[in-house]
Amino acid sequence: MRAGETVDLNEAELYQELGVLTREKNRWEESIPYVSSLLNHDSAKIQAKALWLLGEMGLKYPLTVKNAVPTIISFCDSSIPLLRERAINALGRIGRGDYRLIESYWTSLFRFATDEEPEVRLSFIWASENIAANTPDIYQDHMPVFAKLLYDTDDKVRMEAPEIFRVLGKRRPAFVRPFLDQLQRISGTDNNRVVRIHCLGAIKASMK
Repeated sequence: MRAGETVDLNEAELYQELGVLTREKNRWEESIPYVSSLLNHDSAKIQAKALWLLGEMGLKYPLTVKNAVPTIISFCDSSIPLLRERAINALGRIGRGDYRLIESYWTSLFRFATDEEPEVRLSFIWASENIAANTPDIYQDHMPVFAKLLYDTDDKVRMEAPEIFRVLGKRRPAFVRPFLDQLQRISGTDNNRVVRIHCLGAIKASMK
């Protein structure tokens, strides 16, 4: 569907249409208002897809997605874990494109480090990696939050947690150095092979 067109689609058809749009990146900028409107859809599945796509669009066209940011932020308070997860992901991608667009909400993201749902905690780490890629300095005083996540009860969270140390280790190795002993211990003791490998990757990145 082209920007400005209105067609009644059922959930399956609309989800498929968004899948097509995902691949047609040349249509992204003109389609941002349309995708933003789908945040008001009755289906959580469609809302989740729209949140994800707006994040990707926002990385490429951050200023064009600016008007949708407050609505995206509102989904962070959703009782549906998938919508919290996707909203956090979207803010991470948009924040990577232009940190100023999510700056006023950035500190609030840290509450998701202790969210009851592991997928939401995972999204918090992933979003932080995205933001830190272009705005690393803001994380200097927040490293202990990620250090705790190295011991998360969920394997996927523990696999991702060392990656924020790797991202920052490349850009601000001084932020990571206080945690090198901790990363080294985990690299030799965690029962998950990927966790061990990612810890070693973080150590290596901070040494360059």
